[in-house]
Amino acid sequence: MLVFRSLLFNVAFYVNLIAWLLAILPTLVMPRKAIIRVAQAWARSNLWLMRVIVGTKVEFRGRERIPPGGLLVAAKHQSFWETFALATLFDDPVFILKRELIWIPFFGWYLWKAGMVPVNRKAGSLALVEMNRRAREEVGRGRQILIFPEGTRRPPGAEPAYKFGIAHLYTTLGVPCLPVALNSGLFWPRRRFIRRPGTVVVESLEPLAPGLPRAQFFKMVQDRIEAASQRLLAEGQAQLSATPGEAAVSASDRSSA
Repeated sequence: MLVFRSLLFNVAFYVNLIAWLLAILPTLVMPRKAIIRVAQAWARSNLWLMRVIVGTKVEFRGRERIPPGGLLVAAKHQSFWETFALATLFDDPVFILKRELIWIPFFGWYLWKAGMVPVNRKAGSLALVEMNRRAREEVGRGRQILIFPEGTRRPPGAEPAYKFGIAHLYTTLGVPCLPVALNSGLFWPRRRFIRRPGTVVVESLEPLAPGLPRAQFFKMVQDRIEAASQRLLAEGQAQLSATPGEAAVSASDRSSA
C-alpha cells in the first residue's frame, strides 16, 4: 500500500507541477511579488497532495521566533521537500540555488522572475562575491534569504558538512540569522520514490543577532541546527516505528546517495 500511495503521489506531484508551470505564464509580465504568491500556492498544493494521498502532514513550530523584514535563514537540508515547503513560511523568500536550475525551461524562467540568487559553483571565490552582492540587494528590500549551509541534501543522521559560506554571508548581510531544523528526510527520503505517512516537523529556532564573530557564528548555527534536527529525527523515528506496517528508517535510506 505504501508503494502504491508513493507512486500515486509522485505522478500527481509532476502532473500538478506541469499544470502550474503552464497556467502561470502570465506572471512573467506581472510584478515580481505575483510569482512569489503563486509559488507559495503551488507549495501549499503539494503539501495538500501529500496529506491526502500519502497521509503526510506538516507542523511548523516556532513561527513566533521569525523576525520581520530582512533575514538570513539557515535550514537543514535532508530532502527535496523543504525546497518548496519552506517558501510557505516566509513573506518574500529568496532561495540561494545552483545556477543550472535557471536554465530549465519554464521552471528557470520563474526562478529568474522571482529574483532568486543563482550560484555558479565552478566559479570559486568569485561565486561567493556575486552571491553576497545579490543577497545584499535582496535583503535590502526586506526579503528573507534562504540557504542550505551544507549545500546539498544529507541523509537523516548523516555527519554534518556545513560550508563556511554561510558565515561569510552572515557577516556581509548584517541581519539576524534564523536557524531552521527539520526531519523531512524521514518522510521524503532523498533519491527514493517512497513517501511515508506521518508528520514532518519544521522548527524555527532562536535567531542569532547580527554582529557575532564569524567563527563563533559558524559553530553556533551548526550546533543549534544539528541538536534540534537530531531531536526531531528521534521524534519522527518513534512516530514511524509506531505506525502499523512501517519500520524506522532503513539503513538504505540513511546511506543512499
